[in-house]
Amino acid sequence: MAKLLEVKNLKTQFFTQDGVVHAVNGITYSVGAGETVAIVGESGSGKSVGVMSLIRLIPQPPGKIVDGEVWFDGEDLLKLSEEELRKIRGNRIAMIFQDPMTSLNPVLTIGRQITEALELHLDMNKDQARKRAVELLDLVGIPGADARLDDYPHQFSGGMRQRVMIAMGLSCNPQLLIADEPTTALDVTIQAQIVDLVNRLKNELGMAIIWITHDLGVVAGMAERVIVMYSGYIVEESPVHSIYSDPRHPYTVGLLRSIPRLDLGRQKRLIPIEGLPPDLLEAPTQCPFAPRCAYAEEKCWQENPSLELVAPDHKSACWPAQRGVTTWEVPVAAPAQALRDEQSLPAHTLEQVQADIMNAVDPGAGGLEVDIAMIEHNKETSAHSGVEGR
Repeated sequence: MAKLLEVKNLKTQFFTQDGVVHAVNGITYSVGAGETVAIVGESGSGKSVGVMSLIRLIPQPPGKIVDGEVWFDGEDLLKLSEEELRKIRGNRIAMIFQDPMTSLNPVLTIGRQITEALELHLDMNKDQARKRAVELLDLVGIPGADARLDDYPHQFSGGMRQRVMIAMGLSCNPQLLIADEPTTALDVTIQAQIVDLVNRLKNELGMAIIWITHDLGVVAGMAERVIVMYSGYIVEESPVHSIYSDPRHPYTVGLLRSIPRLDLGRQKRLIPIEGLPPDLLEAPTQCPFAPRCAYAEEKCWQENPSLELVAPDHKSACWPAQRGVTTWEVPVAAPAQALRDEQSLPAHTLEQVQADIMNAVDPGAGGLEVDIAMIEHNKETSAHSGVEGR
């Protein structure tokens, strides 16, 4: 697969009164043409700052891209002039933001906001741009598209506003679509509709997608490759199937264990990742996850591991994983032990996690799915009841 986007050693910092915030710390990855890559992690892990840095949307000051290269279709975006980059943003690279209500201009009609990009990048006149805008709203499933072009953002529901944002993103047929947690503010039914819509449009248009989320249930149903970020670093990267069946970083294992399991009901409590992410004002000299890690060893407290290949097409920034550890049972002294009830229910093993998630990826295995199962169920219920995404 030809590389469409290649990010090399990207570093972004924020210079504040309290000190330098190390938001993104030398991340390197690539996205192939037509590929969907998911970037997952907790809030504050550097997901959004990392992708906004790609197209230089970081507010400067206080933010600054201090190092790195971003190669897109043979051009280093970080070396382009603002005028040259403006021809790429919204045209060849589009972005969908988390909250459409704050991204859409409240005093301009939806039609004006869609046609603006068409007139700017594709040199369409007003009539051509309006006709194309109607086609785009039809494409994303908004009924009565022609009439709704003259409506304002507040006249749309949350789900419909997100569809408008997708229509705006697709208006110039981009090669790369960046979606920054576009379903976070939506209920699971509308979330499923948006995910299905993006998947369908990707197949029809052949564009590549970077999907940012903290919901591993959504990732299982749409991504081909997964990048896990923590404290501004990429800590694991692999094909989506391997992330669920064979995670090679304790942080990824923790994220998987925190997914609700519908097959257990109330028999067991979720095992959370205890503690808080590190203070980004200090550049770590150790593994940034070590203070929260149940598997940390002496070397983890002394040196920050780099991202290395630990299996075919599978990278991890973890000393135990690079040493060959593949089984991640919850130790007796692990922080999660305190969450078990008085009956001392057995700990989750990696094998249990694998079985649960693999059933989600392959429903034929006979198990119940994670979040995606609930999404699919609600989607079917919505379809039978004739409820439109709103």
